[in-house]
Amino acid sequence: MTPSIARRDLIAGAAALAMIRPARAAAGDPVVTAPGGRWQGTTEAGVHVFRGIRYGIDPTTQRFQPVGAPTPVRDVQRATAFALSCPQRANIGDQREDCLFLNVWTPDARVGAKRPVMVYFHGGAYMNGTVVDPLVYGHRLAADGDVVVVTVNHRLNVLGYLYLARLDPRFPDSGNVGQRDQLLALAWVRDNIANFGGDPGRVMLFGQSGGGAKIATLMAMPAAKGLFHAAATMSGQQVTASGPLNATRRAEAFLARLKATPADAATLPVARLIDALSAEDPILGGGVYMGPVLDMRSLERHPFWPDAHSLGRAIPLILGNTREETRAFIAPQAGLDWSNLAARIAPQLRVDAPPDWVVAQYRGHFPTMTPTDILYRATTAGRSWPGQVIEAEARAAAGAPAWVYQLDYSSPLRPGGGAAHTDDIPLVFGTLDAPGSMSGTGPAARALSQRMMAAFVSLARHGHPGRDWPRHALPGRATMVFDTTSRVVDDPRRWERELFARFPYIQPGT
Repeated sequence: MTPSIARRDLIAGAAALAMIRPARAAAGDPVVTAPGGRWQGTTEAGVHVFRGIRYGIDPTTQRFQPVGAPTPVRDVQRATAFALSCPQRANIGDQREDCLFLNVWTPDARVGAKRPVMVYFHGGAYMNGTVVDPLVYGHRLAADGDVVVVTVNHRLNVLGYLYLARLDPRFPDSGNVGQRDQLLALAWVRDNIANFGGDPGRVMLFGQSGGGAKIATLMAMPAAKGLFHAAATMSGQQVTASGPLNATRRAEAFLARLKATPADAATLPVARLIDALSAEDPILGGGVYMGPVLDMRSLERHPFWPDAHSLGRAIPLILGNTREETRAFIAPQAGLDWSNLAARIAPQLRVDAPPDWVVAQYRGHFPTMTPTDILYRATTAGRSWPGQVIEAEARAAAGAPAWVYQLDYSSPLRPGGGAAHTDDIPLVFGTLDAPGSMSGTGPAARALSQRMMAAFVSLARHGHPGRDWPRHALPGRATMVFDTTSRVVDDPRRWERELFARFPYIQPGT
């Protein structure tokens, strides 16, 4: 077994391990009877918690294929421990192919409570990630927001998105089974959440990074219609899906690295499949990309190209990004100066713009910025942000309800500060003290967290994030800037938006 799937602690240190260890069920703990089964959870700080509820059958013998819901079990099942995470290259703890499980936090597991439901899909660009992470535990959001929180694991990378339909007719849906898992989880929510105190008619999806991209894709999938009623994407967009020809080229590159046929891949040990993800992507270079595919079955057109898909236009949507996304994944650059800045920026851009020209433009417009300042601002605006701009503009052009935010709150814990990718996760969940949070736990962080939580909860409950946050419309482009003092600003990064709008955007997954 490879090190990437071997047992690893999620977070080092006894304190962190204690934090993620679920409480044991005790007499008097909640038991829910629902159409899908009966589950015993735990009560923690006044919140009823149900961990590791199976929503899909074991996909091991149906690899690269959609699976169905499990047969309801009338015996009480213990839902007191997280299930294992889905196989991937990231070191995120124990992993297993049988990973279709979800978790529920509710203030009161009582039929008829009819609380809004907030369903979270994790990030990781379709390749990695898990909801077995203290940053996305739902206890504070459920308690403070008086909502039901659901978090979902689903198949990733080769297991969820390897497109084999043009190589082997036995796998016609293979390129989107990760998305189909999410639909299966949402069907479980529709059918069972009322028994946990939730309202199946008020289901909001929210997700960060790849989780936001999954939601954008679901908004273009006919089978998702009616399964959710509001959404929020945090630093995660999906303008286009992979075309079937490019997805096939990626599958061929993967299978060549694996030295296997599609039929072989369906039965090989999962560790070998995960190792073969090191194959080079024939379209973009680097590690092979796998994500949703325009297969004309589950997904019949791109989510936001050439415009906002009509299927999702009626769904109220929050779109957000952080001001310096790339601080999270571009390490501080030793020896960075004006002579090498363009070369350091070049591989990070997702727009076809000359990097030396980009540097010259930033230096002229922001004469006091240092090379490090420009590195993070330019790579954010030219890599992480354009997808959100495209989606927000498309929604506005169609008159669809959308609200845009920009996180400016500078981390007090990160050297150099800044508002980086993932910084909004603990602010929305209220998990400021969780391992991995960069928010700090001071008064400013707590106040901002309450503000962001209230906006997301309002979207789930009322279909809008609050009357003080205007809709994003053209030409004003009103944007909520979340900071120690939050405020609405029209088009706050207009110069950067217009700079990069001159060039084609290279969407990962094309």
